[in-house]
Amino acid sequence: MSIQHYLQFKDFTADEYAYLLQRAAFIKAKFKAFEKHHPFADPDRTLAMIFEKASTRTRVSFEAGMYQLGGSVVHLTTGDSQLGRAEPIEDSAKVISRMVDIVMIRTFEQTKIERFAAHSRVPVINGLTNEFHPCQILADLFTLVEHRPAASGNPLDAIKGKVVAWVGDGNNMANTWLQAAELLGFTVHVSTPSGYEVNAELAGITDPNCYKVFSDPREACRGADLVTTDVWTSMGFEAENEVRRAAFAQWCVDEAMMAVAQPDALFMHCLPAHRGEEVTAEVIDGPQSVVWDEAENRMHAQKALMEYLLLGRLV
Repeated sequence: MSIQHYLQFKDFTADEYAYLLQRAAFIKAKFKAFEKHHPFADPDRTLAMIFEKASTRTRVSFEAGMYQLGGSVVHLTTGDSQLGRAEPIEDSAKVISRMVDIVMIRTFEQTKIERFAAHSRVPVINGLTNEFHPCQILADLFTLVEHRPAASGNPLDAIKGKVVAWVGDGNNMANTWLQAAELLGFTVHVSTPSGYEVNAELAGITDPNCYKVFSDPREACRGADLVTTDVWTSMGFEAENEVRRAAFAQWCVDEAMMAVAQPDALFMHCLPAHRGEEVTAEVIDGPQSVVWDEAENRMHAQKALMEYLLLGRLV
C-alpha cells in the first residue's frame, strides 16, 4: 500500500481538498452535537507528535483531535528523544514509524521533514516548517468556506476567483497561500517590506498570475475577500526582531486597510497575535475577524486530514 504524506499544500489535488473541506464540516458538526466519531478506536491508531519548535495551537489541535477520533498520542520533543542527541533523522524515522500509525512534525528546515518522510513507513504531516504551513492554510480555507459558503454547496466554488490579501512577511504562511492560490484558482495580493518579499521559486509556484505584488499594503487590501497576516518575527528569527519592527512599521493591518477591502471581507491571523504590531486591536477584535473560529478549525481540518491519510475516503 502506497503511503501519502502531507508536507506541502501542493501535495494534494483540488479534488482531494474538496473532499477534505466537506469532511471537516461533517466532523465539526459531529463535535458540536456531542456525537462520538471514533474511526481510530478499533483498531486503535496512534499519532506521534514531534516538536523541534514549541507550539500551543498545533499541539492542542492535533492531540485533542486524535483523542476525539478515538486514537492515542505520543508527544516527543528534541529534549526527550534521540532527535536531540544527534541520531540521524533517517534512523529516527525508521524506528518511530514502526511503532505508530501516523506522525506530525513541527520543525525548522523543510528538508528535515522530507528526510523523515522518505524513511517513514507511515504518513507524515507537516505541522510547520520554516518554508511551509499547510495545515494552517487548510484550516483557513475551511474557515472561509464556513463563513462564505457557495450557493452550489461545492466548497471549491467558495474559494475560486476570490482575492486574499497577504500583508507582512514573505514567510511560510505566504508561501503556502501562493501554493493554494495556484492550485485552487484564486489570487493572492502580496505586500511585504523591501527585503522580505515572497520567493516564488521557493514556494514552488509556476503560474505568476496566481499572485500580485503591491508596495502599498492598503492597495493590496483593496477589493480583497480576505485580509490576513502573521507576526513580523517568526519563530527562529528572534535575533532580527528590532530590525523587523522598524521595517514592518507600515504593514500593520488597521481599519483603513479593512475599509478598502470588500464590505463583507474577513480578517484572519494564525496566532499568536501582537496587537499594535502586525494588526490593531480594533481589527483582530472587530466584527470582521474570524480568528477564533480559524483557530478552532485547525483541529477539525486536521482530524479530516488524519482520517483521510489513514483510512482514505469514507463517503
